[in-house]
Amino acid sequence: MKNPSALNALTTAILLVLASNYVNAADKTAITKQKNQTDTTTLPQMTVTDKSLSEVNNPDYNRTDATTATKTDTPIMETPYSVTVVPQQVLKDKQVIRVEDAVTSVAGVQSSWTNGGTSDVFMMRGFANTNLYRDGFLLPSALGGGTSKQQVANLDRIEVLKGAGSILYGRSEPGGVINMVTKRPQAESYHSIQQQFGSYDLYRTLVDSTGKITKDNTLLYRVNLSYENAGSYRDFVKTDSFFIAPSLTWNISDKTQVNVDAQYEHLNNKVDSGIPPMGNRPAPVPINRQTGDPLNNKNVGDRTYIGANWSHAFNDKWKLSHRFGAEFLHLYKSDFTFFFGQPDADGNLVNVNSDFSVGNRGFNNGITHQQNYYTTLNLTGKFNTSVLEHSTLWGFDYFVIDNQTSIACCAAFPMEANFNIFNPTYQTNRDPAASAFTPSSKFNQEWYGLYFQDQIKFPFNVYGNVGIRYDNATSTQYLTDGDYVKTVDTHFSPRGGLLWKPVNWLSVFGNYSANFGPSNNQFNSPNQKVLPPTLAHQWESGLKTEFFNGRLTSSFAYFDLTKTNIAVSDPTDPTVQISSGKQQSRGYEFEVAGEILPGWRTVAAYTNLTYAKIKVGFNGGVDDDSGHRLFNTPRNYGSLWNTYEFQNSTLRGLKVGGGVIASSQSQGTNANDFQLPGYVTMNLMSSYGLKVAGKNITFQLNANNLLDKHYYSGTNTGSMIGVAAPRNFMGSIKLEF
Repeated sequence: MKNPSALNALTTAILLVLASNYVNAADKTAITKQKNQTDTTTLPQMTVTDKSLSEVNNPDYNRTDATTATKTDTPIMETPYSVTVVPQQVLKDKQVIRVEDAVTSVAGVQSSWTNGGTSDVFMMRGFANTNLYRDGFLLPSALGGGTSKQQVANLDRIEVLKGAGSILYGRSEPGGVINMVTKRPQAESYHSIQQQFGSYDLYRTLVDSTGKITKDNTLLYRVNLSYENAGSYRDFVKTDSFFIAPSLTWNISDKTQVNVDAQYEHLNNKVDSGIPPMGNRPAPVPINRQTGDPLNNKNVGDRTYIGANWSHAFNDKWKLSHRFGAEFLHLYKSDFTFFFGQPDADGNLVNVNSDFSVGNRGFNNGITHQQNYYTTLNLTGKFNTSVLEHSTLWGFDYFVIDNQTSIACCAAFPMEANFNIFNPTYQTNRDPAASAFTPSSKFNQEWYGLYFQDQIKFPFNVYGNVGIRYDNATSTQYLTDGDYVKTVDTHFSPRGGLLWKPVNWLSVFGNYSANFGPSNNQFNSPNQKVLPPTLAHQWESGLKTEFFNGRLTSSFAYFDLTKTNIAVSDPTDPTVQISSGKQQSRGYEFEVAGEILPGWRTVAAYTNLTYAKIKVGFNGGVDDDSGHRLFNTPRNYGSLWNTYEFQNSTLRGLKVGGGVIASSQSQGTNANDFQLPGYVTMNLMSSYGLKVAGKNITFQLNANNLLDKHYYSGTNTGSMIGVAAPRNFMGSIKLEF
């Protein structure tokens, strides 16, 4: 965006006009009525600002509606796409502190690992995805530098749309959309403070406070806060972060609402370089062994977000909504020890020289400044044509990212000749971070999209969903010599689905989705031609069931997903890329969530990734990896989690639970030159709640990886392997009032 302040000014002007109109006109009626009404009956529909929001203490393990698949509040049993909701109670019972811990209960999704373990990375239906969404809007990972994993302290729930999501969200990876839905201000007063403490010196404090500012529920607020300080089972790794997220809701009238949100996070972390493979398995080193240097593996910075949205309902059928958001990421230190390839037979990783002709271990230090802006305008409307009922969505969105990274790398760091993984020697008196930084190229990306969706209810309980989106994306790379390279990608992305609900408890569905993916252009060779963007398409079919008045739901889906136009090395010139790569995954998924019997709640997920192959590929201009299995894609993986809350008066307040997470073997790279072993882990929990002086107090203890299995959390598509946590415990005390 060339002038984001202009958009801010436009948004402010619209809000002022709306406020003036409705406070001075429509609200006069409401104010008059208040003279003869009590506070509890004034504007009762505003007690909960969105009917899809969870109650503060809703114990449900499933949700019967979701917004991520359609951008409207739609029952899942009437949605012809695969969408899963991880509700608040599951996050509480598992004591989730990272998004990766939440998605273990979602079929088709696995958390993964990348350099330093600082970013949220997921494998979704066979494809790597580094993007998360907050309330439906993209949160891109930093380009050219580190980032930080997203905080969950202010999350109400997590919704996951499986498969291509370009129709509503623009360019993205085809595996799916992970959408973090934040907590909203509530009129009913609620306050809580929770202290968590766990293995490896983990301490985390959470505060949640919400209520009304004015007696008539016109102004509502919410504040979420967390502070985390933790060590690690990995040498030298440490987490120190502070997060606060205030939000405000202004109910101008019963038809018009304004929300303002902000988030701020300060992070000061020491990160993890992982371990290398040896032969066809991870190197046999102790679980705490660190290949990164303790002086330099740092990730220090600030992330700030501010956003506002308003909506106006013209009547009970038509509604207009607009949103603006801006996020600023400043990483003052993004220092990282990297390596590639394998150590020699004695365990030596050789430090690189200036031209990389020798060595496979070095430092990459960076400073990143990134700004992201977005805005979107949606109009929803309902109408009938003959026997058909339509629920339509017209939308426009605009997104811009500006990134500037400075890098000091490798040659600036004189080091000893070798680093031995079995007998490591770390630096004690040299700090590569003190070296001068070399400005790298600046990157700018802008795109806008126009989309239309029609949800149609046919006779005989048949539901259709059709839509199309047009994207126009411009990417500009400003080179260090003052020149720049610009590309413009345009694409139409259609989607269509059909669902039949023959009885209330069963839905049968099928769909087709097209995807507009990221740009292929990296501009790293003078002979490099501009490449078209990656594309994808998916076919899917399945079943959904709902029993016990929506308390227990299940789903089964079969999918076939193909990604094309992937940049691969040109066999005739390894320094140049061509867009002939093709990858495909297909398999089936099964999920169950809800309450089986009073007090017994469960959530289970299983994925059989039958086929995850490189159809056409070329690796580094040396080896053709066509026919190989995609990295980090086990054939079988899944999870089971159960809790039971005692119902009798003697044990009321006591809850126990547990479950397992399992995965079969996966490939460490697309070259399939080493493998990560399969694993099974067991987790347990117990909690007890009671009232003291009218306040609710809950004590909870979770035990993760109870059998202390040694396993790995994925690779970075190369030779760096993440080591998963051994047996660990987390306790907490929570006060609610």
